[in-house]
Order: sequence, then structure tokens, then C-alpha cells
Amino acid sequence: MSIRTNPMKAVPTLLKRLVTTDKEANLKVLKNELIQIKNLFSMVKKNEQELLDTLTMVDGYLRNNIPKLVKEEDNICKKIRESTKKLLPLDQIQRANNAPESRGITVQELKLGEKEEVSTSLPLTPQPEELGVIEKNYKSLNPLEKKCLLSLLHFPENSVMKKRNIILWWVEVMKTAKEIGEFVFEKLTDLKLIVPHKYGFVNKFKINPLVHYHKSSGSLLGNDEEKSFGMYSQIVTSSHYSDTLPGCLALDKQRVELSDEFGFKWNHLTGIFNVGASYLNFGPQSMAKMKHLKVLQLGRWLHASPKHHIEVNNEEFLKELRDQKDLAYLSLRGISRISALPDSIFQLQRLETLDLKACHNLETLPDDIASMRNLKHLNLSQCYLLERMPKGIEKLSKLEVLKGFVIGSPDKTPCKISDLAHLSKLMQLSIHIGSGAMIQDIEFERLREFSELEKLKISWGVFDPRYCERQVSLPPKLKKLHLEGFPGQDLSEWLKPDKIVTSLCELYITGGKLQSMDLQGYAHVSCSLQIIRVKYLKHLNIN
Repeated sequence: MSIRTNPMKAVPTLLKRLVTTDKEANLKVLKNELIQIKNLFSMVKKNEQELLDTLTMVDGYLRNNIPKLVKEEDNICKKIRESTKKLLPLDQIQRANNAPESRGITVQELKLGEKEEVSTSLPLTPQPEELGVIEKNYKSLNPLEKKCLLSLLHFPENSVMKKRNIILWWVEVMKTAKEIGEFVFEKLTDLKLIVPHKYGFVNKFKINPLVHYHKSSGSLLGNDEEKSFGMYSQIVTSSHYSDTLPGCLALDKQRVELSDEFGFKWNHLTGIFNVGASYLNFGPQSMAKMKHLKVLQLGRWLHASPKHHIEVNNEEFLKELRDQKDLAYLSLRGISRISALPDSIFQLQRLETLDLKACHNLETLPDDIASMRNLKHLNLSQCYLLERMPKGIEKLSKLEVLKGFVIGSPDKTPCKISDLAHLSKLMQLSIHIGSGAMIQDIEFERLREFSELEKLKISWGVFDPRYCERQVSLPPKLKKLHLEGFPGQDLSEWLKPDKIVTSLCELYITGGKLQSMDLQGYAHVSCSLQIIRVKYLKHLNIN
């Protein structure tokens, strides 16, 4: 790698090379100098992006919302001043230069750079006032809130986590209500104990590095971590076990084999999380021996990128799940070599979340899913070989999220959109129109009967204009509409500015044949529309 082509990796690369020279030359002074400026490039880039985000917001207001700009002028000016001061981070440079040389850096830390998904950055020595704020904020949490925060500290530092997944995890493992999970998340965000992954977005987040600094120094958490939540890595020894605390197994090696030789008290485990494994091998009856699992997260989670390949040695372990009477969360997201799910999966009557997203080899599902009467979240999106929906989806009365509902040919689509209309708790729905789909004239008009639906995605798998001519009646409480692969050259009548529902806040159009749309018309309609996002529309002509 050329130092000039990638400044972000320049210093870590030099530090790695310095390790190999230790036997030939003692370059301790040079090493310390590099350590002190290690985070400089990333700080400059982050501060530059923060200023650009603010200027982009101003540009948007100037184009479409002058009154809003007038109202927010003082706050925007304050943001610009603060961001401008950070462009040359003199205080951060001085702080780095004042770091004690005795800290040093270990060979193990340097070797982390060999894994692209693991951050190599070391936290600068924080100021006492910064640590004081973190300590004060941590101590202001109640026991449940501390437990939720501590549960995140067992994952690798700099891990990017999704808000929705974490809240679902808290609900299942700690038996908190979803509303309480939302409240805890917002509180941790307000107290800066967790921070957005990208500026201005909170759907993905990281732990504040200062919290990890406290954890490593032992100055704040003390024994709270061990008392509040038991999370064990793959290589933990039996001396770390406790028969009174819930045990969670983190699969943190690239290759993992679960068998009797693994040395675990299987009955002790309530959760298994894949935080870095790519190859999962299950020994005979390994799943059957875990009688108290509540969460089984084997698929992609922390590493959301499709580049994180995961595969299993066979599908037999799925049949053993029939004995998991307490299992409430099952994710096989992005796992290869799973072509079918056994009937035993649908015997999991307490299951609330079933995530099969991006199981690209999945071809069939068992016929009757109605027995999973507690199911709330079902994700079948990006299962491209899946041509039909299982019978009984319309009987899942507690369903709140349904992604990847496939409309195919009549003989492969026993369940229709209209059958879902009476699911009174459904808040999120994504529909995929496959090749050869036969859609009745009134099918999409029934969407207006989805009284609680707030998010709707419709994707087209074929570029036949006939598939976009059907009249669609949008749900009355719809807030976000996403159209993917829209086959028409112009927007349908039901999408014209004067036809959309007043509750709509976001309109996303991704890919397809669209050539024109009335953006000015949307700017003047009396509705809640705030965001129009268009991507991958090479034919779109905007004046």
C-alpha cells in the first residue's frame, strides 16, 4: 500500500513494519512519535465531514425551505462555528503529545491491523473532565440501564451495531418491554455513552470509546460487569462459569465447532451470538443439549456487510431446534448452504423473531407457519430462490414486521396481500413482485385497510410496465414508502403529489426505469413529506 494513497492507514502500516525491526534496531522514539499522531488523519476527516453535513443541510433549506432556515439560523451558525474550530484540532494534537510514553503499544494491538473489519485505532489519553462526565453519566443509570449498557461491552471494540437488533435482544434476553428498550437506548444516546456510527444517524451506533477506556482501566465499572451480565468468549474455561447468571456464548473465531469437546455446560447458555465466525460446524446433538436458549444469533449482525461470508457444515442442527421451548429470537441472516427449513422450526411456539434475510440458497419453507402464534418479526427479504410464501402467514395475529412477502404465479402464491389486511398490528411490510406474478385489479387497493402500517416497500423483479399499472391505495398512517426497481417511465397516478397520503414523511425510489418526476410538486403539497431519496436511476431527467 502506498502511504499517499491511503492516509488513514499510513501510520498503522508503519507501526506494523516497525514491529519487524525490533530485533535489528531499537526505534522506540520514532515509534512513540507515530503512536501520538496515530488518530490525527481520522480526526481531520471526521471534523471535515461534520462541517460538510451542516453546509449540505443549509443548501437543502436554501433550495426548498427558507422559513425553516430562518427559524434555525442561530443553531446552524453555532454548528458552523463549532465545526470550523475543529478543522485544525490543535487541542487534540496537544492532548496526544501529552500522553504518557509509558503506555506504549503491544504487538497484539499492532497485529489487529491485519483484519480489515477491526479498528486499529487506540484511544487518546482522555482529559480528566471527559472521564468525569462519563463516570457521572454512568452512575446516573438505574440497574436495568446499566445492565443494558454492560451487555454491549462484551462485543469487540468499535463494533457497529443496529439499534433495532439491540433493542430486540434486550427484549428477549432481559425480558424488557420494547418501549422500555427504546427509552433505554435514547437515554444512553443522550448521555453520550453510545454514539452514532455516522454523523446525524442513530440507526447504527458504537460504544463511546471513553466507556471502553473506563472498562480497560477498571476505574469505573469495577465488578458491575461480572455481576450484571455473563458473556463468555469461545475459549473461556470452566472456572469462569456461574450457575446463577445467564450465560451468553460469543462466537469470535473464524472457524467454530460446537461439540462435546468444546467443554461447555450446555444447559448454562441462554444466548449464542456470532460476532466474527465465518464457518460454523455443529457436532451431533449440540443444539439438542442446550435446553434454555432464548436467543440464537448465528447470522450476520455486527458485520452487516455481505462480504462477511458465513456458512454451516450442514442443516441437521436445525432439526434439533425442536427442543428449544424457550427460544424467542432466531437469526440465520446471510448464512449459505441452507436450502430448506425443517418442519421442526415451526414448532417453536415462543419464537418472536425469525430472521432469514439474504439466505441465498433458501428455496422452500414448510407449508404451515400458523403454529408460531407469538411471531412478531419475520424477515424473508433477499431470499431470491424463494418463490412462494408458506401457508398460514395471515393467521399470525401478533405480526408487526413482515419483510420479503413474495408475489409469484397463482400456483405458487396461496397467500395474497388482501389476506394480510386483518393483521391489526402489522407496522412494516415489504413486497416483492416476482416473475410471472398475477395480480388482481383490487389487490393493492386493499392496502388502505392496513390500519397500523407505517413502512411499506414494493420491489419489482421484472421490468414489465404492466406490473406498475395497478392502482395502489396507500395505508392511512404510512410514513415511509420505498419503491425498488420501479418498471414505469413515469410515476403512476397514485404517486402523484396530490394523491399521496398526508402522513407520508419519506419517499425512496431505488433503481428502475423512471425517467421523470415532479419534484417541485412534492415541495408544495400539504403533507408531512420531508425526504425524497432517489438512487441508481440512470434514466431520470431532472430539470
